Amino acid sequence: MGHNKLYPIFLKMNNFNTLIVGGGMVGEEKLHFLLKSSPDAKIHLVAIDVSAKIFSIAQEFPQVTICQKAFEVQDVIGKSLVIAATSFHEVNMQVYHACQSQGILINVADTPELCDFYLGSIVTKGDLKIAISTNGKSPTFAKRFRELLEENLPDSIDGILSKLSEIRNKLSGDFQSKVQKLDEITDILKDKGDVLEEK
Repeated sequence: MGHNKLYPIFLKMNNFNTLIVGGGMVGEEKLHFLLKSSPDAKIHLVAIDVSAKIFSIAQEFPQVTICQKAFEVQDVIGKSLVIAATSFHEVNMQVYHACQSQGILINVADTPELCDFYLGSIVTKGDLKIAISTNGKSPTFAKRFRELLEENLPDSIDGILSKLSEIRNKLSGDFQSKVQKLDEITDILKDKGDVLEEK
């Protein structure tokens, strides 16, 4: 049995400068899903040819900027995350090597061995967010599993989270006693899954 050694984190994308290289279908997909999950993400996109859909997205999100030109090594300077999303292997490799030399995290679309991070499938229900990873083996499975969770997680989940936040804020005692009390309250979720009665 293999073991997924990836460590999932949740980034405040508005605190980072992200670069997408590529203005076709792949670049469009990466831009769309980044903004779907983090609508305040600051993204700069570089490509010679840019789809009409990407321009449409940029009009809706003013913090997204587009530069129609060939990629240059200096484009990665000042960026925290970079996504190479062109259909040209040599360009993607140029982006990859530029990031490696600058210590910048890079994702090369459809090339897991050249990725420092993956863009996993994401389930969002109000404040609940679940990231799904197959360790780069099957994005299609991750997509279908996301759809399954979206269909089956109750809409009431956000109310549950709000209630738990209220309870946590009212608890007294030290950290350990608070954790123990919250563990007791949420233990019902293991048995009933989607029901937490408000009292």
